[in-house]
Amino acid sequence: PQSVPCAGGHHCCPRGSHCSADGESCVTDLAPRAVPCPDGQSECPDDATCCVTSSGAWGCCPMPQASCCADKVHCCPHATICDLTHGRCVSPAGDTDVPLSTAFPAWKRQPPAPVALRQVLCPDGRSACPDGATCCQLSPTQYGCCPLQNAVCCSDGQHCCPQGTTCDLVHSTCTSLGGSAPLAALPKARDVKCDEQTSCPDGNTCCRLSSGAWGCCPLEQAVCCPDHVHCCPQGYTCDPEGGSCLQGGGTRQPWVRKTPALPWGGQVTSGNVKCDEKTSCPDGSTCCRLSLGTWGCCP
Repeated sequence: PQSVPCAGGHHCCPRGSHCSADGESCVTDLAPRAVPCPDGQSECPDDATCCVTSSGAWGCCPMPQASCCADKVHCCPHATICDLTHGRCVSPAGDTDVPLSTAFPAWKRQPPAPVALRQVLCPDGRSACPDGATCCQLSPTQYGCCPLQNAVCCSDGQHCCPQGTTCDLVHSTCTSLGGSAPLAALPKARDVKCDEQTSCPDGNTCCRLSSGAWGCCPLEQAVCCPDHVHCCPQGYTCDPEGGSCLQGGGTRQPWVRKTPALPWGGQVTSGNVKCDEKTSCPDGSTCCRLSLGTWGCCP
């Protein structure tokens, strides 16, 4: 069962290799490509997704760009939502409904051959950025790293754009000199402000909780439900009977639970998921890098 038969039926090769064109020898296959997990030690097959399991170890969901479920056991296909109550994966549009999948354990990465760590020294002579990045000044005393080579540093000290483009801070985009469509949308400069003291992550909506405090609904321009616990996508209404969101045509989808809002300026409070020393996401969400290297919150 561990061998591969060759053409002609006289020879065979061990698994992990294939027969040469003349059928007389075995050629070792190249190592399969793998997806590294965020811990830097585990990896999954090329067409799988890393998900944290209930033991805290990394597991592999057998599909690319999958959604990892909150129970840390199951996962769903890309762009679908885990409905753990009914054991299903549901798409926001309601046109997909498939059973939940389970993750299998990830394996330890083989340590790569050591390579000389090249760095880009910043103009202050003290700070350094990874090879292939660009030093951008954050403040008079501090440099940050833009994860693009020969990048354009924007004047707001928070964003950067690819070489040959200009920063359009009004529209949060990088525009090419030819006046064509924006090349790479920048993450919004700030969180969504609820009031002077409170904010929610970008892409969320501020909704009042039953305590009167602000909460964050992990949907853009969401509808806040009158129970002060749930919220629904834009264009839906809250159905208090069915615990779901209704659309005009009778389309129904599970409603979403809100998270408490962060103190403005993002001070880390208990129950938040820390991305780094300065940034946090609401409890129950995941820190994910945005295209320009800043942190975003996946609900």
